[in-house]
This record gives sequence, C-alpha cells and structure tokens, in this order.
Amino acid sequence: MIYLDNAATSFLKPPAVERAVLRAMRRCASPGRGGYEAAMEAADRVFECRALASELFDCDAENVVFTSNATHALNLAIKTLVKPGGKAVISGFEHNAVVRPLHALGAEVTVAGRKLFDPADTIASFDRAITPETDAVICTHVSNVFGYCLPVEEIAALCWQRGVPFILDASQSAGVLPVSLRALGASFAAMPGHKGLYGPQGTGLLLCGRIPKPLMEGGTGSLSRLAEMPDFLPDRAEAGTQNVAGICGLAAGMRFVKSVGIERILAHEKKICAMLASAIEDTEAKVYTGENQCGVLSIAVPGDCEDFAQTLAENGIAVRAGLHCAPLAHESAGTIDCGTIRFSPSALTSLRDGEAAARTIRSVAKKIASEG
Repeated sequence: MIYLDNAATSFLKPPAVERAVLRAMRRCASPGRGGYEAAMEAADRVFECRALASELFDCDAENVVFTSNATHALNLAIKTLVKPGGKAVISGFEHNAVVRPLHALGAEVTVAGRKLFDPADTIASFDRAITPETDAVICTHVSNVFGYCLPVEEIAALCWQRGVPFILDASQSAGVLPVSLRALGASFAAMPGHKGLYGPQGTGLLLCGRIPKPLMEGGTGSLSRLAEMPDFLPDRAEAGTQNVAGICGLAAGMRFVKSVGIERILAHEKKICAMLASAIEDTEAKVYTGENQCGVLSIAVPGDCEDFAQTLAENGIAVRAGLHCAPLAHESAGTIDCGTIRFSPSALTSLRDGEAAARTIRSVAKKIASEG
C-alpha cells in the first residue's frame, strides 16, 4: 500500500516512535503519583516531551498541555475565550473541530477570507471582520483540504493591535511549518501529536499563552486538598492519568522532526504533491493548487469522488475522499456538492512511491473518463 492520507494521521511512524511506546509500557507508571522508580521515570519522560515541544514551538515547557488530540485542545482554547452567545471570527477553511464547539456555544460567527490561495484577500477580510467586541479569532494555519497556507502572522498581528485573543489551529502545520507561540502572541495554539509530529494517535498539544479553563476536573497529583483544580499550568488543564506511552511516542516523533528539519520535510512533501498534480493536469480532474500551499493536494473528478478513491484503494493507493470534516472549506472553494480526493504525503513517503502513485492516479483518471 502507498499511503497518502497523512493529513488524517501519519500511518508510517519512525521506528523510534514504536520503540519509545513499548519502553514506556514496560518501564513507566503514572507521573506525579509516587517517588518510586517507575513513577519518577514517567515524570522524567513526560517532562522531556514538554521540553521538546517548548523548543520546537517557542513557549515555556510548563505551558505545554497534553491533550488527546487537536480537537480536545481546540475545545479547551475556544471554551476558555468564547462565552456562550459570544462573537468569534474564523477563516473560511476551518475544520469542524473549530466550527462545532462554536455552534455548541451559540456563538455569533463571522467567516473571513473565503478565497482559496489568496492571502491578500484573507488579510483584508480579517481586517474588516475583527472588532473590539470579538471574543476570539480562530484560524487554521493550513487548510486540511487544500493545503492553503493562511497568512496567520498577519492575522495574529491584527488581533494583537486590537486586543483580541488569537487561537491558532496548527493541525496541518506542526512539524511542517515554523510555529512560534511567542512570535504570534497567540493565546493558544492547538495541534495533534499523530500527524506531522509522527506521534501515536490519541496524543495532542495545547500551547498556552494564558491559563485555560478546565474542560474537566479530577486528580492532578498536586494540591490534592483543594476541591477545585490548581490555578497553574500544566496541572489546571490535565485532570486524570496521562497517556504516558503516547507522550513518550510523541517525544520520539518530535525528535525525528527535529533531526530531519521542517524545511526538508516541507520540500519533500511539496515535491511529491507536484508529481501527483503534474500526472493528472491534462485529465478531466480539476487540480487545486496555488503558490501558498503545503504538502496537501485536492482534486475534483467527474462523478463520485468516493468511487474514485475506492478504485485507488483497490490499486494500493490510500487516500481520503469526501468533505474531510471541513464543509466550510468546501463551501469556500465551491466543492461542497462534489467533495474532493485528497493526497497528503509525509516525510516517510518515498519518491519512488510518489512516482508509482502518480502513474496509478493518472491511469485511473483516464480510465474513468473513457468509461464515462
């Protein structure tokens, strides 16, 4: 199988990730729950992961909160800043992990920047939309459907100038693009551990520029006499037993990213996407590409995109088809009725696999067109 669905989850992991998970399962108990060797080793490994994240994303280690995924992290951030019935500004390319929490809050949502691969329009639209009454601005760094890299530095600057909190969804950019909590002046940045950071599923990070409100309460291993959650990070946002094995795997994944370098990873992913786009540009498929694009590529085909993806699967190519949990992005791009087929390589996708996938995708596109 040639796996091209890394925007959903990185399926191929560096071998060190598996080794780290197994080692943790054999050697680590719960951090902060005892002074014996297995508990202390767990505490050391968990702190190492926080320190790695703080180095990669330019924030203090204690402000790194472990979550179960990016959705968990975004819920923490959004429900800290947006009051029920409050006001939020979001981009036209947000995932349901942003849209649904805002809907649940009954928030008044303004959608800004709906032109694909047009950063100037995106900035101008946010400039018009952000007002002093805005509770928070939430923006994805990279569209999970089209790979559009949004101008988040400029959007964050607009928020800073107007005293409006900014939340970055780095689900598709962490491990591929520079992300600096300090440089952005963001209140929060949310990211999964299992995509571009190559960690296990069930891991995520919330980088905190301020103290979040707890989503749930429980044991933290600290200040146990208190009936309420501690008022300091990371304890305030980390109730219950942590996913120590997953955190150890995430640390190994981040070490891999650091050793390869995000610039090399991005260049490699873009090279493979360019191969795929070139292979089908003279077919009946519509290819969505632009200058401000990461290693995520979508195409629209005549007929049912799910059928196209299934045919690819039968030929050993794993992709994602449909609306990708981001109907807002499809509305913005005009693909809400047809959906798209998405290709998303990783640092571990070989150029040989990219070339083989390009040949297969072209063949399937030509065959379906001739049959239609």
